[in-house]
Amino acid sequence: MNTNIKAATSDKLKAHQSRIEKDSMGSLEVPIDALYGAQTQRAINNFTVSDLTLPENFIRALLSIKQSAACTNVKLALIPQDVGEAISIAANKLLATPDLMSHFPVDVFQTGSGTSTNMNANEVLCKLANQMAGLSCEVSPNDHVNFGQSSNDVIPSCIHVSAAIAIHQQLLPALVSTVEIIKHKAKSLDGICKTGRTHLMDAMPIRMDQMLGGWAAQLSQQILVLQHLQPSLTQLAIGGTAVGTGINTHPKFAQIVCDDLSEKTGLAFRPNPNYFAAIGSQDIAVNVSGALKTIAVALIKISNDLRWMNSGPLAGLGEIALPALQPGSSIMPGKVNPVVPESVAMAAAQVIGNDVAISIGGQSGNFELNVMLPMIAHNLLSSIDLMSNSLIMLANKAIQGFSINQTNLDKTLNKNPILVTALNPIIGYEKAADIAKRAYKESRPIVDVAEEMTDISRDELLVLLKPLTLTKGGL
Repeated sequence: MNTNIKAATSDKLKAHQSRIEKDSMGSLEVPIDALYGAQTQRAINNFTVSDLTLPENFIRALLSIKQSAACTNVKLALIPQDVGEAISIAANKLLATPDLMSHFPVDVFQTGSGTSTNMNANEVLCKLANQMAGLSCEVSPNDHVNFGQSSNDVIPSCIHVSAAIAIHQQLLPALVSTVEIIKHKAKSLDGICKTGRTHLMDAMPIRMDQMLGGWAAQLSQQILVLQHLQPSLTQLAIGGTAVGTGINTHPKFAQIVCDDLSEKTGLAFRPNPNYFAAIGSQDIAVNVSGALKTIAVALIKISNDLRWMNSGPLAGLGEIALPALQPGSSIMPGKVNPVVPESVAMAAAQVIGNDVAISIGGQSGNFELNVMLPMIAHNLLSSIDLMSNSLIMLANKAIQGFSINQTNLDKTLNKNPILVTALNPIIGYEKAADIAKRAYKESRPIVDVAEEMTDISRDELLVLLKPLTLTKGGL
């Protein structure tokens, strides 16, 4: 028989093979090759809502916390040294496993505390640890891997750890890079004037560098907001256990775990000063989600500015040309669409939706425990990913490479009747309005009409109505 056929046949047979695992509720079948045990299998059987699992960066944070907890419990002489070392080795092995997520199949929409995912990690680490030779006792998922912990403090801690790392490693660098690209692009466009618009209607002139400077300032503000929120994210619920009282955990456990996590990540984790708030609420996650929503709102504004300026190129504004990345139509040859700003706007809309779900989740802190933790974790980390990737894409594939259509800018700029606003201090608002109305009606340059309707010389009018000068403010 062909070797590949043999292997495929063997895989099919294994898929139908099972072993019996036990937990406090009894026995049930688990796939023979699965590293998880009975409680994970019960969750797989019970929660068949979606094909969504918790993000990999959340699982990595969970494994890191479990590893830190095992090392801490050894230091405090609470579990045997060889058992703690086996758990730590198992965590390292998992973190280096390419198909890590195959061992964590539990649906996001599970028990609201995330107990199924916590036990999933406990069982997988236990299984791998027990494969090591010479242990003084059999490793237990509850009594050893989960010692001094509860799902109720572990899962909120994972939300904070994974989000803090993702913001530090992904989102803040993406924001900083995007702001720098926008500023560099703005500098290259210094002195280029365009018609300003309010209510989508012609308004006073603005320079392109001023417009882009506004974008950069929007995103720079969100860098400050995230930096302000990071210290709250690095406060962890670990040590609070079941309801915030710290039952069944050593008084030094939380601080040592946080110190170990800080050493691993380079972030300053510390125990939350109030475990009841840390376990019963998700206010910090709601705050962070609000900041992500604000970034999303800013990106929609920037994307729409780009789309409007790029519109046409003949029947729209046609002020800029975005990089042509792909054919825009399956039926209209030669059509090219602003695909990157559209993609970013959709991702931003999803982040706004995620924020609504997180806000509802945040309301679900019933007495001593929030019961929408997995959904909050999934949406928060998804939003961080979406915004990080969108920022990089928009900066590199749209903002950095757009070109200016100077002809179209100039065509409307000098004819814009709104330029008459500069004459208000000299001739008054009512007289200026009459000039603007006539210029609109006759489709004539404002300088020609103003010359006929005022005593101001043409040379002076050309100075007073010069668009570039009007972008600098003042009387």
